Amino acid sequence: MGRRLFGTDGMRGTVNMYPMVPEVAMRLGLAAGTAFRTETGRNRVVIGKDTRLSGYVFENALTAGFCAAGMDVYLVGPMATPAIAFLTRNMRATMGVVISASHNPYHDNGIKFFDDRGFKLADSVEDAITEMVLNPDHQWDYPAPDKVGRAKRIEDAVGRYIVYLKNSFPTNLSLEGLRIVLDCSNGANYKVAPLVLEELGAEVIPIGVEPNGLNINKRCGSLYPEIMAEKVREVRADIGLALDGDADRLIVCDEHGSVLDGDQIMAICAQDMMASGDLVGKTLVSTVMSNMALEVFMREHGGRLLRTPVGDRHVVEAMRAEHATMGGEQSGHLVFMNYGTTGDGLLAGLQLLRIMRQRDKPLSSLAGLLELYPQELINVRVDRKIPFEECPGLLEDVQKAEKELGDKGRVLLRYSGTESLCRVMVEGEDGEQVKRLASYLAESAQKNLV
Repeated sequence: MGRRLFGTDGMRGTVNMYPMVPEVAMRLGLAAGTAFRTETGRNRVVIGKDTRLSGYVFENALTAGFCAAGMDVYLVGPMATPAIAFLTRNMRATMGVVISASHNPYHDNGIKFFDDRGFKLADSVEDAITEMVLNPDHQWDYPAPDKVGRAKRIEDAVGRYIVYLKNSFPTNLSLEGLRIVLDCSNGANYKVAPLVLEELGAEVIPIGVEPNGLNINKRCGSLYPEIMAEKVREVRADIGLALDGDADRLIVCDEHGSVLDGDQIMAICAQDMMASGDLVGKTLVSTVMSNMALEVFMREHGGRLLRTPVGDRHVVEAMRAEHATMGGEQSGHLVFMNYGTTGDGLLAGLQLLRIMRQRDKPLSSLAGLLELYPQELINVRVDRKIPFEECPGLLEDVQKAEKELGDKGRVLLRYSGTESLCRVMVEGEDGEQVKRLASYLAESAQKNLV
């Protein structure tokens, strides 16, 4: 049809503006239910959401569509994206749904699906669902009246996820004596995350745990790590953990308030897993956005960094193809395939805390593995996403920048999968050169794409 509802991480947009309107959500539930419904036994779908006010709208619209398609709906309320992936597997559901716009502000929302194994859907499946949703003449295969689905709320979902997370942490270790600042971004994990850390023995100083439907990601969470870092210094904590709105990302800071991004966390965890033999093939999977220093680090330690397009879905697809056990993104999506099927900020935090405990070292002493190359990222708002190959002026400017950088840097242009943005990234050894070239290319993109 030449149109897609789904970006790099589900469907996303401003609430009550197409496509984030209840009519589309209802048709999505109907289409996905039709696509995944089997003819034997009852079909179950687990639906979770973050703390956005609009979650009620899309929860009810999706429920109507799924029930009409003959799927039983299990509503679990505010739960992290990785919790829904886990619960889908744990409850033997046919599929899972998350209503969330992740790190976006409250006025946006989104819908993303998991299959029965807890993996995000392939493009071909999303395209088939899109075809049904967007085709006004589609003939729905409605089940008989006695096969219509039921909906009910599941009360013990939080407890199941807490046990799952605690089981990822060695039973012979505890967090006794650790003071942890935890920023839950007023998002989906505002209840679960503090409980898990406290039950493992930590003293938790929580922030971003008072959601009101409008304050998710507002000056808190992984997008604003300086808030966490300031609190760590104030209360003299041992570490700070910052999640995003749907809790599939993690950004941390050490006891001094120095912030570590996803690349630096991956280096610490990859080194630990290589030492224990748990990093299969000594392969770490990340995206084209990861810093060159991570690639150099893996090569110097006898491993390799396998790059993918941006999006944790692409990371997971490559991990499955390579049988890799760890992957992630610079933005803080971290996937440990021995435990889960998608990015999980709290689980990643527990892995980091485990390493600190086993090595009996503060995070600051573990964090010096990477000297990050200077990297500049500029977002350019665009009206439409013109293929770069159709913009010779922009490509010519990119070639000039790449020639100046030589083999000591790189240029990356890409469109956001969730917003009307062109992302211009320049990386190299000389910080001033990197900033200058990024500004130059951002101006070129503004001129050639807008």
